[in-house]
Formats: sequence, C-alpha cells, structure tokens
Amino acid sequence: MNLREYLPFYKRNIAMALPVMLTQAGQVTVQLADNIMVGHLGTAQLASVSFANSIFILGMVFGIGFTQGLTPHIGQSFGRGEHQRVSSLLKNSLVLNSITALLLTGVMFLAGKLMNVMGQTDQVLFYGKEYYNILLYSLLPFLLFFGLRQFSEGIGITKYAMYITLFANFINIVLNWALIYGHFGFEAMGVRGAATATLISRVIMLLLFAYLFIKLECYKKYITLFVAPLININLMFKVLKTSIPLSFQNVVEITAFSLSAIMVGWLGEVPLASHQVAMSMSSFSFMIALGIGAAATIRVSHQYGYGDYKSMRIAGFASIHLSVALMALCGVAYIIFRNYIPIIYTQDPMVREMAATLLIMAALFQVFDAAQLASLACLRALADVKIPLLQSLFSYYFVSLPMGYLFSFTLNMGAVGVWIGLLSGLAFASVLFLYRFNSLSKKLILQQNESKGI
Repeated sequence: MNLREYLPFYKRNIAMALPVMLTQAGQVTVQLADNIMVGHLGTAQLASVSFANSIFILGMVFGIGFTQGLTPHIGQSFGRGEHQRVSSLLKNSLVLNSITALLLTGVMFLAGKLMNVMGQTDQVLFYGKEYYNILLYSLLPFLLFFGLRQFSEGIGITKYAMYITLFANFINIVLNWALIYGHFGFEAMGVRGAATATLISRVIMLLLFAYLFIKLECYKKYITLFVAPLININLMFKVLKTSIPLSFQNVVEITAFSLSAIMVGWLGEVPLASHQVAMSMSSFSFMIALGIGAAATIRVSHQYGYGDYKSMRIAGFASIHLSVALMALCGVAYIIFRNYIPIIYTQDPMVREMAATLLIMAALFQVFDAAQLASLACLRALADVKIPLLQSLFSYYFVSLPMGYLFSFTLNMGAVGVWIGLLSGLAFASVLFLYRFNSLSKKLILQQNESKGI
C-alpha cells in the first residue's frame, strides 16, 4: 500500500464522513439517553425496551435498506452529470418510500401481536408492548426523512441531515426527561414517555428536511426539474432491483442480532438488561463505521460514475482502512472502561458485572463489524447487491445464530455464548465482502485498461 497515494483519499473520505458520523452519533446518543433514563426505572423496564426494539428494528432497518437502494443510482447519475435523471430518481423514490413505509407499519403492527409467544416475562411483555405500540407511529416519518437523507448523500451533501438530526435529538432528550419522569407539568409516563419523545422528534426531523428541500437551491433545482408522469416504471424497477435486496440484506443482519437478544431474554431479565448495555455501547461506536460507510458509498459511486475505476478502488479501501482503525480504538476503550460504563445505566450490581464481561466481547467484534460494513458500503455503491445478500444469509443464519445457540445453551456459556455467535458471523461476513469488493474493483480496472489497449 502506498500511503502517499491513499492520504488525500483519507482526507476527503473523513471530510464527507464526519457529518454522517455526527448524525449517527446524535441518533445513538438519543438511544443511549433512552436506555439510561429507562434503566433507572428498573431492570424490567430496561429489558422491555431491549425486547421491543429487537422487534421494531426489523421493520426499521428493512425500510432503511429500501431507501439506501436509491443512493448508488443517484451517486452514479450525479457523477455523470445527468441532473434530469437525478430529479426523476428523487420523484420516484418519494412515491416508493411512502408506499413502503405505510406497508411496513401495517406488517410491524401484525408482528407485534407475536410478542406473547417469544418467551419473555410478564413484566417485560407489559412494558414492551407499551413502548412498541407508540413507536410504530414513528416509522412513517422516520423512513421518509431517511429517504430524503439518502438522496442528499447521493449528491454529496451530508451536512443538513446532520444539523436536523442533532436539533431533533436535543428535543428528544429533553422530552425524554420530561415525559419519562414527569417534569415541566407532564405526568410521569415511564417507558411510554420514551416512545412518545421518539415519535415527536422523528416528525420534527421530517418536517424540517422537507422545508429545506423547498427552500434551498441545492435541492430545489431537482424539484423544479420534475416532469410528468409521476412514476417512471422502468426507473422504478431499476431502483427496486437494488432496494429490495438491500432491504433483505439489512434484515438478515439485524435478525441475527434481534434473535440473539431474544435468546439472551430466555436466560432472564439480568442477562437481557446486561446485553442491552453492551449492545448500546456497541451501537455508539457503530456510528463511526456507518459514517465512513456512507462516505464510501458516495465516493465510490461518484468515481464509478466518472469512470475513474482506479480512484474508485482507492476510495473504497481508504474507507475500509479508516473504519477498521477507528472502531478498533473504540474496542480498546470498551475494554479499559468496561467496569465503569455499566454504572451509567443501572444500579443493579448483577447487571453491572455481567455487562462488563459482555463489553469485552463487544470490543472484540469492532474490527470485524467495521470491515464488513465498509466493504458492503463499497459494494452498494456499485449496485452489487445480490451476491452480498447470499453471503449475508450464510454468515448470519448459518454461522452466527447456530454458533450462538451452541455456545450459549449447549456449552452453557450463557450470554457470552450468544456474543461469540455474533462475533463469528461478523468475521465471516467481513472476509466475504472484502474479497468480493477486491475482486470486482480489480476486474473493472482490468477491463478498462484492456479497452484502452494498456
């Protein structure tokens, strides 16, 4: 590796990734605030939020994956200077995302009816249902906001989503404090308050971003290019060919994590609450990989659109290097502070002790998580989604979940065993995705050189 060749790519990728990282940091900070404030209500309440989120997140990440299918098409068309096509992609995506969000809300409502048969305690079920049923209303505004954000990232603008998210998250935290505990004249709503605060903040996020799309020229010019008909069938199917596999790919990964949380719940409230503490911290560092992954999708898709495949490859690997290095540092911090982090969440000494152990496991899979996400983001930029979906199925369903059950219940390692399964699945996925991006980028460069007679 030539460091001098990579250095400018590191700088550009970081500059583009930073607003996305701060956006993700804001969202994860709200989740942390939720968990901390709910955790002080009791172990059952903390476990119930973990349980409800493990189900709700299935629909949410499916929807997010669907919106992400737009980004590579926007990025490639933007890179080629095809602004009318970019406008048409925006128009069609607004229709697709609205329909998908409504359908998902209905599906997730029905999925919530299955909570009674998932082996949780009565208290976890009671509080979990309260939280989940309110959170369902936030799915539509959240996914519409995310669709606008994906368009914005596709044309290389990441700062406005950051501003909106940070503002809305501040409102969310204030509302959490007011509604969970009963301040500013509100009644103390407990876990219902946490869900209500999330709902209000997500509505605010959508309204603010919609306002910017109408007012700012960088977005408005694409709206003024809208032409009839409302739906371009050919273009819509082109986006769907990317969006649908991405949706299922996201679901495959998050299903492994959600089912793992449910398996931990079979062990009792203390293991489940401990799992939530460790997973919350892991989600906090995950924002770094998400930010760099978003930058990778933008930079790789733009270079692909320009036809500069060598720069495309370097931009991709620069993102992978950065993601692995930064998340490895987070892992070191989790190990060093593993006995102190759980104190923030709970007063229960048993939860604190178990969470400290799980934080070591969370630290170990940071590197693999970083590598798989950044590599997958590079493949997404190339609209390569079908083979990675199959690789995800293998890594998470045939490696992660079986190994988690084996180590946890057959070998009696408890919650640690479940985390060993998660670590194994991420390791397999990272190797498979990295190998595929390496192969595809080399192939593109070789074909381009042959066409030029080099």
